[in-house]
Amino acid sequence: MPGKIRQYFRDKKEDLQDYTGGSGVVFKLLLALVVVYLLIAIVLGMIWSSEPDTFSVREHTRTLADEMGREPVTGFATTATMIRLAETLLDKPGGYISNDIAPPGLWMDNMPNWEFGALVQLRDMSRALRKDISRSQSQSAEDPDLTIAEPQLHFDSGSWAIPSTENEYRRGINALKRYLDRLSSPEQVDAQFFARADNLNNWLADLETRLGSLSRTLSESVGKASVSDAVANLDPDDPLSEDTGGEDVKTAWTEIDDVFYEARGSAWALLHIFKAIEVDFRKVLQDKNAMASVKQIIIELEGTQKTVWSPVILNGSGFGVLANHSLTMAAYLSRANAAISDMRDLLSRG
Repeated sequence: MPGKIRQYFRDKKEDLQDYTGGSGVVFKLLLALVVVYLLIAIVLGMIWSSEPDTFSVREHTRTLADEMGREPVTGFATTATMIRLAETLLDKPGGYISNDIAPPGLWMDNMPNWEFGALVQLRDMSRALRKDISRSQSQSAEDPDLTIAEPQLHFDSGSWAIPSTENEYRRGINALKRYLDRLSSPEQVDAQFFARADNLNNWLADLETRLGSLSRTLSESVGKASVSDAVANLDPDDPLSEDTGGEDVKTAWTEIDDVFYEARGSAWALLHIFKAIEVDFRKVLQDKNAMASVKQIIIELEGTQKTVWSPVILNGSGFGVLANHSLTMAAYLSRANAAISDMRDLLSRG
């Protein structure tokens, strides 16, 4: 009997060893699969982080007009550029990343911020098209396709469920394509594009505040005194009193790269839009002697798209040893904004 008991436990021990040995193989296999998945996700993340290249607006306009068999009428370049910008957001390597819920898109933050910066400029331009540029006066009717395109591009940028952001933006792109088709068709005269100084000036006014806000946020990477605090602490009864200042406003170090790439994406979209405006508003720009201002804006925006050689966005002090990429970007945008202010002044003159 004792021999049978020992044999029983010996058999159980062997069964347990067989079981744990099999489980170990499964665990190692699962671990290997996870490691491979993470490596693939890292490589894809590096590829997807590559920003889209700039493109020639004039060449794209000519090519698209030839494909459609149309003449590039006034407004063709601006509308075609908007379509190309929106399609780039959706069709670049990795597609649209801002609403991803799985790696590697889930881990990425630079590209989603770049996408948002470009998207904001698309939204502002689509609103200007619907509200001003496509209408002859305040009492005229809105264009039916632009009334679809503008709200579609304002859809939630982070929605991944039904309806997905990509599908809603595709609807907006298709509406812009219909508008472009009607605008360039000799048979259809209901689509309009009024390249007037007042229409352009209204959009520039909104853009001026956008760039001013971006420049301010970028410069806060090293901390800046709060203007509102400084004004609030002034003694109105004693003009010689020293102001007590206030707390410095500074961008959190975890958000510095986010702000930088939002500004970079915004500048990328604006660069192409201004090149299209240079084509469609050429007559009014020449009449108002504002062509030099447009050229200056384009030069500054091209500077924002230079290659970032550093693997990370550096945040050195203003006059420190290390570079500060945010201040460099802010300098380009501030000069572009100054040229926009000059341009608005020229456009508003009779």
